[in-house]
This record gives sequence, C-alpha cells and structure tokens, in this order.
Amino acid sequence: MFHLLQSSGRDGKTNIPAKGLSGEGYEGHYFWDTEMYMIPFFNNNSPNVSRKLLEYRFGILDKSRQRALQMGYKKGALYAWRTINGDECSAYYPAGTAQYHINADIAFSIKKYMEVTEDKEFLIQFGAEMLFETARFWIQLGGFVERKGNKFCINCVTGPNEYTAMVNNNCYTNLMAKENLKYTYEVAVWMKDSYLEVYKDLSKKINLEENELFLWKRAADQMFIPYDEKLKIYMQDDSFLNKEVWDFKNTPKENYPLLVHYHPLTIYKYQVCKQADTVLAEFLLNHKFSKEQKKRDYDYYEAITTHDSSLSMCIFSIMANEVGYHKKAYNYFMKTARMDLDNIQGNTKDGIHAANMAGTWMGIVNGFAGMRTHDGVLSFTPYLPDKWEAYSFKVNYKNRTINVNVNKTGVEYKLLYGANILIIDSGNKIELTK
Repeated sequence: MFHLLQSSGRDGKTNIPAKGLSGEGYEGHYFWDTEMYMIPFFNNNSPNVSRKLLEYRFGILDKSRQRALQMGYKKGALYAWRTINGDECSAYYPAGTAQYHINADIAFSIKKYMEVTEDKEFLIQFGAEMLFETARFWIQLGGFVERKGNKFCINCVTGPNEYTAMVNNNCYTNLMAKENLKYTYEVAVWMKDSYLEVYKDLSKKINLEENELFLWKRAADQMFIPYDEKLKIYMQDDSFLNKEVWDFKNTPKENYPLLVHYHPLTIYKYQVCKQADTVLAEFLLNHKFSKEQKKRDYDYYEAITTHDSSLSMCIFSIMANEVGYHKKAYNYFMKTARMDLDNIQGNTKDGIHAANMAGTWMGIVNGFAGMRTHDGVLSFTPYLPDKWEAYSFKVNYKNRTINVNVNKTGVEYKLLYGANILIIDSGNKIELTK
C-alpha cells in the first residue's frame, strides 16, 4: 500500500509507472497496469486518487485521437499501450499497439470508479467523452462478419496473453469491448435524459451522430465470443485450440521466462499463456459466468500458463478461491506477496512490480474475502487460510467506510462512516448500521 500511495500522480497530469518510483524498468512508462490493477485499490481506499489517474487519461485524449488517425481510423481514440505523454512508446507492435483492449480497460475503470463513487460531475466533465471516443473506435476496428452469423468480430488483435499475438476474436478483448460499448450506450442515454444540453454540447464538440449510439448497442448485443462446445470452455481466440500445446515437460526451468529464450514467432505457434487472459475476463465480469464454467476454464488455462508476467499469479489466486481451490489460492497469493522480496521474477533490480503489489491487496480483498460488486451491491464470501489467525481491511464504497474482519470465529462487518448500507455475506443480505 505504501508503494502504491507514494507512486501515484495526484495532479491529473501524471499517472503511475509500472515500476513505481523504485527503478528505471520500463523507463517510467504507464500501462494498463494502472486501470486494471492499481485503480481498484484506490477506488476502495483513496477514490480521489482514482479520479486524478483517470483525469490523466482525459488529458491525453487528443493524443489518442491522433493515434487512431495514424492507424487509419477517422473517428474515435486509440490509447497508447505504453506511454507518458500520450504518444505510443512501445517499439514492438504485436505486443503493443495490437493490444487494443487498453481502450476497454480504461472504459471499464471509469465504470468501476462510478460504481464506487457515483461521481456524476466526473462522468459529465471527463468520463463521457472518453467513453464515446473509445466506443467509436471499436465500431471501426471490428465488423459484422457473415461467416460468423453476422456477429460483431474484432480481428487481428493481441489480448493480455502476449504469447499469442495478432489473432481473431480474442475472448478477453471481445468481452471487454462489449462491456465498453454497452456501458457507453447506457451513459449516452442517461445524459440525454438527465443532462440534454451537456449531451448536445459534447456531441457537437466531437461530431457525434445519433445513429452511432445504436451501432454501439447493436455491436455489444451481437459481439462474437469464441466458445468450444466440445470442451465447454471459452476459447482464448478463434485459433487457439488449433495449436499444439507447448512442450512444458521438456522446457528447462532456466528457459523461463520464455520470451527471453525463444523467438516470438516460435512462441506464437503454441498453446501457451504468459499470464491470465480469459481467466482475467472471468474475474472482471464475474457475474456473467457460472461457477462451473469458471472452474472448467481455470483448469484448462492454468495448465498452460507460465506466469512469466507479474500480473498473473494474483488473478489465479483470486479465481482459485472462487472455484474452491484454496490451497492453490494460498500458494499463488504467497508468491504474489513475496514477488519482490524474493525476486521471483529475477528483475527486481529494475524496480518493484507495482501492479503485482496492488494484486496482493486484491488477493486478500477480492480473493480470500471474495469481495465483488454487481448492480450497485457489495458482496463478500470470506475464507480464512489455515495458516492465518485472522485478516482485516477497510473499503470505501458509495461514501461509506466498512471494516471487514475475518478470524477463526467468523466474520465481522462494521460500518465506520456513512449511511446505512445493505451488503451480502455468502449469499445472505445484511444491513450495516452505525
């Protein structure tokens, strides 16, 4: 928490480098690490910092519009994968620019920030414009493909798994783009109903046409999500299951991480995951998948994931808790928590792994305590690891502060600040009062 708090920009013009302020790895650049790993921490601890980090993204929106034009798209914005001032700094486009999901990650972060804070002023002043411009980009990047049943497909992309690049219909990307489009449509309708003049001014500013809203909704409703009926799993992309599985048995331990020892074109030929991809989508969009589905997908993708990225083990810990693999959850969590203490990735000399540190917090709060939010309701499914006596934490949610304490006798929720609130504990509704 210290590293995250002391590394974060608070002026709306700076963000959080992937290595915090601790080293020169990645030259101080910002990635999706901020939105998908670190802002969740700030949302529940210092939401004012979350707002400033998102304001930074608004500050580089014009550069992102220029990036979209450079890529041949006349409307919308494409955020840089790796940047400080908004310009793309990634030299290797298959693992950089092709990770278009950065747009959806930022949009998702806006949505989660709004769920926690209900900060309408932010949405009107900053968030809506970012949402509209990212949604416009998806409409141009993808298209309705007849051979796929006229479903909306997004081709030639790279998902979070950078060991599988330039594929069609990456499951994570399509799921998150769908969420981006759906939420943007909802925000546009809300603005028209509640702040019509503001909506008109924004539409005029960015030349938004009314039919674009219906395209957002249609694309979201018709989004193609790859699924294998035989294995009953979500496919990482259209072609992933058509590849051989990487020969893990005959890969020496010293040859990890793979990207340091093998050419990308060699790695791209195989079923192998650098980090959580489909599993990450099922954590973020948790309510959309059954527990049985999550378990099948977890089992399949865990077996072929190397965790060569520091962003991976925290997600596998969280989802292991959800599907009932508590021993695995604990082991993944301890590797997450000790990553820089033990130099597990072998590169702590270049700086700490800031997103992994946020992932440690998530491992307790979203993992062992099972915290989720859906439809404006906060829920928990607490579990206490055998080796622990207790754990506790505080979360901010909708202008309330709640203390959660889990020990060997049970769980205690205490409302420290704010109005009464209804939460859910292991499926049971509880009203917290002061």
